[in-house]
Amino acid sequence: MNIEIKKMQSDEEIKGKAYVHWKSWQDAYKGIVNQDFLNSLTLEKCEERAFKWPENTFVAKDNGKIVGFSCYGKYRSEELSNTGEIFAIYILEDYYGTGVGQALMQAGLGELDYPQVAVWVLKDNIRAIKFYEKCGFRFDGREEELTLGTPIVEVRMIKDKE
Repeated sequence: MNIEIKKMQSDEEIKGKAYVHWKSWQDAYKGIVNQDFLNSLTLEKCEERAFKWPENTFVAKDNGKIVGFSCYGKYRSEELSNTGEIFAIYILEDYYGTGVGQALMQAGLGELDYPQVAVWVLKDNIRAIKFYEKCGFRFDGREEELTLGTPIVEVRMIKDKE
């Protein structure tokens, strides 16, 4: 394994990010998110989204192949005005536990000049919650209901930056 973390730049990297997004949803959310919704999430839809919002993204490459990504920026609403956010962090299942997720998290956090950072995670995504806790995030009590084929709850976690 020869992992490189870098800012996403090329169309090839954007397509790689889209694949990781699509594949990660199929693997990580099976049994958590409605299967009809997962079936409707196509690689083409992920690619369209990746090209629409290419900024503020790091990719993890293993010998040139995109195996993960993280997206970051200012928190999505004024509710937490001086807060950054990790909008997404996904890695291919084969790279779980290898440190790739930690490296992508650190890259994103390094770009956020805020006293605290938030992430939103599906309440039933225990693997992701454990990962975020390992990164220093804690629940702050905020929940929202989403509809991903059927209603599902996402929870917010906050990390104070050192």
